[in-house]
This record gives sequence, structure tokens and C-alpha cells, in this order.
Amino acid sequence: MDIYKVIGIMSGTSLDGLDIAYCLFIYDKKWIFQIEKAITIPYDETWKNKLKSLDLASGENLLLTHKDFGKFIGKMVNGFCYEHKIEPDFISSHGHTVFHQPQNQLTWQIGDGHAIFSETNVPVIYDFRSLDVALGGQGAPLVPVGDRLLFSGYDYCLNIGGIANISFEKGTKRFAYDICPANMVLNNLANRLGKEYDDKGTISRKGKLSYKLLRKFENLDFYAKPYPKSLGKEWVDSVFKPCLDSVGLSEQDLLATTTEHIAKQISESILRKNHNVKLLITGGGTYNDFLIERIKALSGCQIVIPDDKLIQYKEASIFAFLGVLKWRNEINCLSSVTGALRDSSSGHIIK
Repeated sequence: MDIYKVIGIMSGTSLDGLDIAYCLFIYDKKWIFQIEKAITIPYDETWKNKLKSLDLASGENLLLTHKDFGKFIGKMVNGFCYEHKIEPDFISSHGHTVFHQPQNQLTWQIGDGHAIFSETNVPVIYDFRSLDVALGGQGAPLVPVGDRLLFSGYDYCLNIGGIANISFEKGTKRFAYDICPANMVLNNLANRLGKEYDDKGTISRKGKLSYKLLRKFENLDFYAKPYPKSLGKEWVDSVFKPCLDSVGLSEQDLLATTTEHIAKQISESILRKNHNVKLLITGGGTYNDFLIERIKALSGCQIVIPDDKLIQYKEASIFAFLGVLKWRNEINCLSSVTGALRDSSSGHIIK
């Protein structure tokens, strides 16, 4: 029996904060795991504004922020460990994505592993995407290997974060891809109304659908591409958001139409539409009641909403698991998911 005590770190495109999850993984012929303790540390306005515009920063500022964000992660982990009297075997950090352009073999997540190690003096595993991208893959999604080994009881695993992505088995292989923008856009529209987010989808529910905007969304080239495929902030800013500003709608109607678009794209991603299909949904979008209602109505499948801890920290816990697989020198990145030349054991270990 092999036992690992790991802290997983995740910072998503929705900019809601830094997720820290302390997880226990046990291997005894199969994997079982438990999220023992977890917290989201909200970003203050300084960090939020810095991360939001970092893709426009100078090279020097990028490198300084890479280092500073690593130091920040390390300090937050130290406080978390002290509060809960935790001594992890290692830290497994996704960091925060600044650039994701797999077509140019470029992806970069800030949060320097050396800086995290210098603060915590605990081994660190980080940079999980670069090798796959160098091998011609999308470098995303990375969660599906965890879905396969930890959540095999579900036909589909859907995460609704800044971007919605889905994972499933087809034949003997795991497949996954980014479906469409989600909270990244919905939160931005809610921000225009002076709100952090559209709580439970109450604003969207009151809005009117624009079929003109729905058609604009559906005609975007990304949706016609076969998987594997992935999305980044660059595409959302340059392609998706201009559609929103081209139709002269109120924010309420934009929220309603975008929510319908997300629900429709997700539903079309579920290949076997029947009530026996089990769909596990996690991520912040799970709390958007109106969006979940629309997914259920359009997909006709059995939706499973887990407890709050798994909803909020599934991604952080799976990045902890990716670190475990790397520590064991086992495959943690699937070419069937990313389109890379081969499977790989991705990430750098600092110790």
C-alpha cells in the first residue's frame, strides 16, 4: 500500500482566488483519495488586476510576477499548513495560466516552483503543460487522467470554471477537450452590472434570448474543429467577446444568451443522450442553478452534483494527483486527450 499526502494548488481563469487542497492518496491495487482540508484564498484587487492584464506586460514584469506569484503561493501554503498542522510530502502546483497558444507550441503558467520551494522548503512539482505542448499536444485538459483513475463511475466528467471542459471514455481511450468559455465570460458580464458573478443565474433567468447572437456564437470556427482542442484567454478576448459587443443587447440579455449557448454546447458534447448517462459536474458554474437547469433540459442525462468540497476543489485535488503520478514516474498526460505525439509524465520536480 502506497500513501501520499499532497497539497494541490490551482488558480483558474475565472480569477476567483487561489485554491489550496490537502489530499490523501492511497494506492492498493486501485486509487482512492480524500480531500482532507481545502481553502480558496480570494485575490485582492492588486493581484486580480495584475493577473487579468499580465498577458500585456513587459518581459521583465512577466518574470518578476512569475517569481512573486511563486512566493505568494509559498506564503499561503505555509499559513495553511500552520493552521491545520499539516506536513505534506510535496506540493503540486498548476499555477496561473498567462499564455496558452498550443498552435505556436506556447503555454505558460506563472508561479515559479523554485520560489514556492524557497518559501516552504517542501518539494514542489510544477509546469505540467509545457512538455505536452512541446510534443505537439494542446497541453490541456490535464484533469482527464484523474477522471479515469479516480472518477471511473461516471460516463462524463464536466468542469464548469472559467472555461467548460469535458472528459469521457470512448472505446479503450480517454478523450477530453475544452467546450466553450463559461464563467470567464459570465463573470465579466456580471461585473459590468457591479456584481462579482450572476448568483444562481438569477439575472440570466430574467433575460431574453437573442437568436442572432446564438447564431454568431455557433458559427465561430472553434466549434467546428474536432477534438483534441483547447481554449485560452487570448481566443476569448479576441474572438468571443467581440460577438457580445456587436449586437447592442443589455447585460441581462447577454447573460441569458451566453448561458443558453454554454448549456447547448455542453449538451451537444454528451454523445449518448439518455437518462442512464451519468454526468458529474464540478467547478464554480455548478452553483449557477439556471445554467444547470438548462443543461439538464437540453442533455436529458442524469446529472450528479457532489458535495461542496469536490465541486470547488476537484481540479486542485487532481493536480495534486498529477504530482503523485509524476513522483512515481508514471503517465499523467494522455495523448488521446491532448493530441500529443505520445503520453508523458509531465512536470518539473524541485527538491
